[in-house]
Amino acid sequence: MENGMPLLGDKLPSLVVKTTHGIKHVPEDYKGKWLVLFSHPADFTPVCTTEFVSFQKHYDDFRAVNCELLGLSIDQVQSHIKWTEFMNDKLHTKIEFPVIADDMGKVAEKLGMIHPGKGTNTVRAVFVIDPNGVLRLVIYYPQEIGRNMDEILRSVKALQTSDKHGVACPANWPDNELIQDQVIIPPASDEATAAERRGIANAFDWWFAYKKI
Repeated sequence: MENGMPLLGDKLPSLVVKTTHGIKHVPEDYKGKWLVLFSHPADFTPVCTTEFVSFQKHYDDFRAVNCELLGLSIDQVQSHIKWTEFMNDKLHTKIEFPVIADDMGKVAEKLGMIHPGKGTNTVRAVFVIDPNGVLRLVIYYPQEIGRNMDEILRSVKALQTSDKHGVACPANWPDNELIQDQVIIPPASDEATAAERRGIANAFDWWFAYKKI
């Protein structure tokens, strides 16, 4: 893969990165786990600070579903350390996940995280990477808008559910307006199956059937 945002389904390129927890090999060090790799524009900025506090507040929820967090920005590791010290001292929040110090911008450039028209600042990118190192979901936010951690966690849970059960998850799952916490069965791919689906209790039509898991 050349420099630029990887596509869904791509294997994340192997990266050796300096972090607040020492050298990490990504995605190899996270094999067998889900990973949320997220970039932020810069340390010591208000929106980013609220995001880091919120990620930490949700960290146990991510770990409960076998998912780790890994931050990134184009700052030196000393800046990251001073900033996390501030959050611990002033905001009573100890950041327990590592933060990549991409001071040369090489990782951000390789992953397409540089914000166009914003100099060297990184966008608020969210990459959800599966236990095999494959990129499964990407969300981009502008600098002005902080991320919704509940949605990121929901996305990880939805991907895990889809993988485990071979189903699709509806809008707002598990609180969908039509089928609540149920999931969507893959559409029929032949006439016989389509005929069987017509008239069953959990189907609006042969192409829209659902079930409880």
